[in-house]
Amino acid sequence: MDAGAWGFGLLAATLARYDGEPAVAPMAATGIAVAGAVLLHTVIGHQQFLYRGRYGFGTFEEVRAVSATVLMVALLLFAADLAMPQRPLPLSVALVGGPVALVVMFAMRYVRRLQHERGLRPDAQQATPVLLFGAGTAGQRLLRSLMQDPHSQYVPVGLIDDDPRKRHLRVNGIPVRGSRNDIDAALAATGAKTLIFAVANVDAAVIRDIRRRTLDAGAAFKVVPSFSELLDGTVSASDVRDVNIADLLGRHQVDTDLDAIAGYLKGKRVLVTGAGGSIGSELCRQLHRFGPAELMMLDRDESALHAVQLSIHGRALLDSPELVLADLRDAEGIAAIFAERRPQVVFHAAALKHLSLLENHPGEAVKSNVWGTQTVLEACAAAGVERFVNISTDKAANPTSVLGFSKRITERLTAHAATIGSGTYLSVRFGNVLGSRGSVLTAFAAQIAAGEPVTVTDPEVTRYFMTVQEAVQLVIQAAAIGRDGEALVLEMGQPVKIAQVARQLAEQSDRPVEIVYTGLRPGEKLHEDLFGEGEKDVRPLHPLISHVEVPALNPYDAKILAPYAEPEQITKELASLCEAREPVAAAAAHIGRQPGPIDLRAPHAV
Repeated sequence: MDAGAWGFGLLAATLARYDGEPAVAPMAATGIAVAGAVLLHTVIGHQQFLYRGRYGFGTFEEVRAVSATVLMVALLLFAADLAMPQRPLPLSVALVGGPVALVVMFAMRYVRRLQHERGLRPDAQQATPVLLFGAGTAGQRLLRSLMQDPHSQYVPVGLIDDDPRKRHLRVNGIPVRGSRNDIDAALAATGAKTLIFAVANVDAAVIRDIRRRTLDAGAAFKVVPSFSELLDGTVSASDVRDVNIADLLGRHQVDTDLDAIAGYLKGKRVLVTGAGGSIGSELCRQLHRFGPAELMMLDRDESALHAVQLSIHGRALLDSPELVLADLRDAEGIAAIFAERRPQVVFHAAALKHLSLLENHPGEAVKSNVWGTQTVLEACAAAGVERFVNISTDKAANPTSVLGFSKRITERLTAHAATIGSGTYLSVRFGNVLGSRGSVLTAFAAQIAAGEPVTVTDPEVTRYFMTVQEAVQLVIQAAAIGRDGEALVLEMGQPVKIAQVARQLAEQSDRPVEIVYTGLRPGEKLHEDLFGEGEKDVRPLHPLISHVEVPALNPYDAKILAPYAEPEQITKELASLCEAREPVAAAAAHIGRQPGPIDLRAPHAV
């Protein structure tokens, strides 16, 4: 076909030069030029891999290769004609015939690609006609994916977008049929039975509004995941799903500096404690993308380690050195692991985190959260870790619970390690993670599934929420820009009323769900804080990450805690130590104990 295009282009240029009179035109010379052009095009095109299966029909890569080949052939014909003492053809033939041939080549490729794409379209008789809300990047990717999948259960018949500049847009022949105000009319005109919300990152209010309009019009409502869920950035029919509570609470655009992240992760030995937990497992999945030299996943729960390895590799034989079965309460064992494996970057996500349970067992918070963190810090210092990231919580800001006290102490211990260690030691603080095992949403979903009422502590109680994918992306980013001893506070958006979340979950249930208010439990706040008293919201490096200073705490102060005392006494000591500024002796006197031999029952006994 390309040979024929050269014949057409050079012949048309010759005839045009002689006003369409074949008797006058040098037809023999034109035939020789066509043969030479075909020969040159074949040789150059072969070198460009144009006919060796490298490019798909009509792709930008093929267009570039075809253009380069035609340009070189046209220039060679022009040079050959110019070099002859008596020109057999006018110079304009090569200069005009080349572009004409190129246009014909492009047209043939366009027709071939169009024919191929039409053969891939889903069967309109079998697939469900759908409208796509959003003609942006995610919407166009989804539309093209659906239109090129003959087995897709959805066939797009229209687009909806609020941007007036897209009012007359067509994507793969599918038109934009108006804004959200036209959803009802567009559904009726196209016969669509489903609307797919194809905007990857948007405020919760928009999702709720579009969902309400769609359901009111009698159609089903589906969504595509946010970009934070789509780690590879692609979206297909298999990603389309029912709306969940995370969608209705909002999606946060996370601007990730991949170059900065790769700089401190690629080729490094990375260790994650609490790797089997909600945050830890997502950390491992996302860290794996950045090509660390070694990713070590440490946890005391063997089933959790099995699950995270399965989620990363698709298999879990539990026989690889990347899995480390250990307990942070075993100081000697942790020190030995760090000495042998020599991690360079450590994410410390292991912790006890259930607020009410720790109120009744504060000694466990001491042993796991406080002493466990100090164990890891000491092991990091001995192993020469380059970067240590302590995963904290918003409950550490102005703490009122054992969980908050213990996590605030870990921030201060981390800040102390920054003053004596050779690496960078910092903390990252954020609120509730949607879908985690400790999340209120998990409890609500279980109550609804069991046919029980949904229990909410107070109708006015609010919490900050973020999906686990978004939180972990910001944690990894924060670790790249964090400075020694800081606590980095992640942007959590606006606080959400728990009662509102309960109502939205209840609305999605197939049966009526009762909401019961039980009252705040010991240690709980009505509203959480992201910043403690005296802390300022300063964001010098990233719009979603604040930097706050953390006062250091001498580890000796934490080591003299008594986890086997009465719960009330332990809680009092944690609260006092949380804000302690005075030297060890004064601190010890303040909590009713003189400094002396460390409790021999403690794992840090000297």
